[in-house]
Amino acid sequence: MDELETRLAFQDELIETLSDQVAQQELDIRKLWEAKQHLKKQLSEIAPSNLKGEDEEAPPPHY
Repeated sequence: MDELETRLAFQDELIETLSDQVAQQELDIRKLWEAKQHLKKQLSEIAPSNLKGEDEEAPPPHY
């Protein structure tokens, strides 16, 4: 019985540790996503795309 109680206590501690790690990873992922969005916005402001939009593109030649 003591061995089972010891295992249960260890599992409870392990589950709590893993839960804390998952929560921290979620925060880290959210921060990285926000940083990516910010960089994407900055990049689009600095270097606009070299590709023309469909309304600016010349029609293909007709043979």
